[in-house]
Amino acid sequence: MTLDLPSRLRRSSRHVRRLAAAAAVAAACVGTAQAQQGPQLDLQRVDLAAGMHRIDAQLALTPQQREIGLMHRQDMPSNEGMLFVFSVPAVQCFWMKNTLLPLTAAFVADDGTIVNLADMKPQTLDSHCSDKPVRFVLEMNQGWFAKRGIKAGAKLSGAPFAKQR
Repeated sequence: MTLDLPSRLRRSSRHVRRLAAAAAVAAACVGTAQAQQGPQLDLQRVDLAAGMHRIDAQLALTPQQREIGLMHRQDMPSNEGMLFVFSVPAVQCFWMKNTLLPLTAAFVADDGTIVNLADMKPQTLDSHCSDKPVRFVLEMNQGWFAKRGIKAGAKLSGAPFAKQR
């Protein structure tokens, strides 16, 4: 079958448009993958305290920030952590896919009371959940809470846990 020149050009034009669309989708996927390959370091911060112990916490407020969390970090200073903030209390479950650091998750009630703690092993899909519905989860280097004698029932203080008036 032979096509006249206008038919060939239309076919070629459709082919070019399809290739351009595929390239755009591929570029978007690569951009997203590259963005997720490195740690997110530019998050807002909040000062928290556990008794006399100060915590410099990055805030994971959006679904994307919470999804990435502390993935891909090679290290984290001893008094730093990440506070995951959810809009409504629910049983929160965390895993450690692409997370290189051993962490402890503190599942925290609205008033700052630690509901339960969970030590989490790097690069696993094991699920670690709150014992009851919470809006906050604070991840710290594994052992941070234990070294300071901080257990379930202890209270954290800071702006996120201040009573709303």
